[in-house]
Amino acid sequence: MSGQTQHKVRLLRIGEEADAQRIDNFLMKHLKGVPKSHIYRLLRSGQVRVNGKRIKQNFRLSIGDEVRVPPVRTSQTGTPGKLSDQQKQRLDAAILYEDKRLLVINKPSGMAVHGGSGISLGVIEQLRLLRPEEKGLELVHRLDRATSGLLMIAKRRSALRTLHTLQRENRIRKSYLALVAGDWPQNRMRVDAPLKKNLLRGGERVVTVDEEGKSASTLFRIKEQFGDCMLVEAELLTGRTHQIRVHAAHLGTPIIGDEKYGDDEINRRYRQLGLKRLFLHAWQLAFEWGEEGNVLKLVAPLEPALEQLLTTLRET
Repeated sequence: MSGQTQHKVRLLRIGEEADAQRIDNFLMKHLKGVPKSHIYRLLRSGQVRVNGKRIKQNFRLSIGDEVRVPPVRTSQTGTPGKLSDQQKQRLDAAILYEDKRLLVINKPSGMAVHGGSGISLGVIEQLRLLRPEEKGLELVHRLDRATSGLLMIAKRRSALRTLHTLQRENRIRKSYLALVAGDWPQNRMRVDAPLKKNLLRGGERVVTVDEEGKSASTLFRIKEQFGDCMLVEAELLTGRTHQIRVHAAHLGTPIIGDEKYGDDEINRRYRQLGLKRLFLHAWQLAFEWGEEGNVLKLVAPLEPALEQLLTTLRET
């Protein structure tokens, strides 16, 4: 088939570079051009095996593991060999912090963190092309495509393991800014509501509050109140998919610009004020980092369009 490569069954031995990596992320790196949905089907059907056994998508690899990768067609055009000058400039401008082990960017809204589902290049693929000398670049966590703000990328496997440990132990403080419709009876609201992922027809993922879901907690604080909406800070106490968006809607105050969990009429009204995206921004990160254990605190400014909207609201 033109423009595609048909692989045979491959047996890949895990070295230090992939130690502790999730199997789904490992496959995305080795099956470039294959849609994420297809990779997850390979995992669910048992066609991918580790040491001869079926595994789940969140299985973490260890040095010495043998991964069976089944035959699969991969698009040779799915991973372009270079970035445009505009992409390079946009990425360079987005970098907020960098040291020998970690890189943090202020991800623009509308940019996916991973390629797939019709997106040839996500943030991680673009960074690997921008920095070909950095062989170990891996996402530490994810942000929704519509969400802007702080995104961490480990430059070494050891850094990735350290940051994942900090995340599991809830030692990375993550806070977001969101513009939500309505108001609350008090300035601080804590939501403890379990969340469950559901797949709708066509593969669209929706998350709902469900007693059978995973525990999830978000702490909200009002930063600024307007006539019919509020600018709030949301601190993640757990890290579930779409957590802030679903918890805000659960309170009856959906995030403005949220096409999945929000209010269509409110969204239309704010589009007329110039809001063309989800108003959710990963604002601050704080955690102990480096040999001396100093606290690294990072802040990502809002994009000009969101600041302009807030100025307009203050003036009305």
